[in-house]
Amino acid sequence: MAEQKMVDAVQQGLEQAGIDDRVIAAGQFNPRGHSGGMVAGAMVGGDAGGIAGAAGGAAGFAGGGLAASIARGLPENMVVGVGEQAVYGFKGIQSRVGELVFTVPREGLEVNVHQRIDVKVLELVGPDGAKVELEGNRLPLTHSKDVFEALAG
Repeated sequence: MAEQKMVDAVQQGLEQAGIDDRVIAAGQFNPRGHSGGMVAGAMVGGDAGGIAGAAGGAAGFAGGGLAASIARGLPENMVVGVGEQAVYGFKGIQSRVGELVFTVPREGLEVNVHQRIDVKVLELVGPDGAKVELEGNRLPLTHSKDVFEALAG
């Protein structure tokens, strides 16, 4: 049900952008390094100890993820849709999509997946060598698994 809402949201985003493609899967992703940035930020921010350390840890957790996103030039939260012709990344979360931030044609697309402790890394390498690096959370509610499966099949 929730996955279909994401597919529908991406489909609507494509239509609004004037792109004629049929979306077959969609899921929630972050730029590569997002989860690691959050952990590192929390560790650094929490070094003060006590209440200040707790507040610093929380701020570092949020700031670390944002810093990783900025470094990649991508929004912190994205909905990625797999279409028949291309893979699309929209700024957004769950079924709320905003601006289209990347498009990678499926023809000639190289897909690499790397397993990490809490995420799976998705590398989309276009026919021109341009690379988009993302990470999908292993939690089922993100539906990133649906995107991995659609790209594998």
